[in-house]
Amino acid sequence: MKRIIAGICIVIAVSTAVMAQSRTRQTSKKQAAPKTTAAAAAAAIRSEGATRVANQIKNLSKFLYLVGGVVKGIEAIDAASKDGQTSPTNEKNKAQLRASFTDFRVGLDSLEVYFRSTPELQPYYTKLAGSASGAAAAEQQAAAGHFNEAGNSLLGVVGRLTDVLVVMH
Repeated sequence: MKRIIAGICIVIAVSTAVMAQSRTRQTSKKQAAPKTTAAAAAAAIRSEGATRVANQIKNLSKFLYLVGGVVKGIEAIDAASKDGQTSPTNEKNKAQLRASFTDFRVGLDSLEVYFRSTPELQPYYTKLAGSASGAAAAEQQAAAGHFNEAGNSLLGVVGRLTDVLVVMH
């Protein structure tokens, strides 16, 4: 009888060991914590800010590419006037060119205000600050008829905006 009880105990012990080995352990997979809504919102705002800076760079670059030819044309018409009289068409072209410089200053003012007033973008504002004043200097130069110098001032603004994008990356 002791042998039967010992045999049953051995069978139970072996079957328990076998069952334990054949079972697969199931661990609960922890899902990666989704980004907090605050972090996602901050990333979206930073992306929006970078997009606005990039749009200004694109617009300024296109304008600066074209302004050289326009200025040469204006200067050529002024030089060709025989009696020192300016052409009404040429004056209209100068006025439109001055208005373009004003539009860029207004756009950059708006961009600076957006960065300054948005908490998620305030760390980047220090790099952006001064862009509008560079555009204001260009606007004053254009108002004085110094279009080439005004274009050079805007080139400095493009450089500053590019630096902002690099920091935001």
